Amino acid sequence: MKALVISGGGSKGAFAGGVAQYLMEIEKREYDILVGTSTGSLLIPQLALNQIDKLHNIYTNVSQRSIFSLNPFVVRKKGDREYVSINFLNTFLQFVKSKRTFGESKALRRTIRKNFSEAEFKRLKKGKKDIVVTVSNLSKNRIEYKSIMDFSYDEFCDWIWISCNYIPFMSLVKKDGFEYGDGGLGCVVPIREAIRRGATEIDAIILESENMEHNKVLGKNPFSLMLSIYGFVLDQIEYHDISEGVLAAKHNGVQLNLYYTPTKLTENSLVFNKKLMSLWWQQGYKYAEEKFSSADQGNI
Repeated sequence: MKALVISGGGSKGAFAGGVAQYLMEIEKREYDILVGTSTGSLLIPQLALNQIDKLHNIYTNVSQRSIFSLNPFVVRKKGDREYVSINFLNTFLQFVKSKRTFGESKALRRTIRKNFSEAEFKRLKKGKKDIVVTVSNLSKNRIEYKSIMDFSYDEFCDWIWISCNYIPFMSLVKKDGFEYGDGGLGCVVPIREAIRRGATEIDAIILESENMEHNKVLGKNPFSLMLSIYGFVLDQIEYHDISEGVLAAKHNGVQLNLYYTPTKLTENSLVFNKKLMSLWWQQGYKYAEEKFSSADQGNI
């Protein structure tokens, strides 16, 4: 059984789209299991439907308004570099309302339902592919994996949305009596879950460079510094996910193919820039193409 695993990574999901496009269209990969975390959870339903053109259109036209119903960020430019600072008015409104997050992402929930119809959901549910999203049950202090086979359309759309909610900048969601957040808070690269579900060969797209050591530009204000620290923590979780995934693959005789970003794409993956995301999609496709070209030359 072949599996596709896509890590979390916010706007960097566009790069994963490019890699997946090459794997599916040129290498003719067909997957029985698709497992995603955060942005990976947004990608996998459309990939399972083989609707790559539609997915490309979604990921190269997304904006902050598509994600945030109340945006805690102000994106500023200094030369060619974008950075974020706090949106004082919006965060103040959240405090006044006694909310526990800086922002709200109900717009993302609407975006998911707009781009993933009930008819498409039914097509997937009738098929044999297992589409699984990763969520963090913060109340129970555990990671959970939600399969499309176990839920209705409305429920599964909610789980996709929850998988993407980067707390405390996006919505904290209460469901079934528990409070949930982004799956990446506990598992950024769910390789082991794909193995647990029976995968014998896995393509894992990791939205971070293989060498995680780089000169990081830390935030210049408390808010952006918090984002930098969160990024550091998630990088460490990702590193452990990959290490454990590699070991689990070896132990179970699973062929594991890893696809990293060749460089650090962005310091803040919650900034959704159409121009950059279009470029990252192209870079993802080219990266996969070059990776297979190098492998072919090595076999000559």
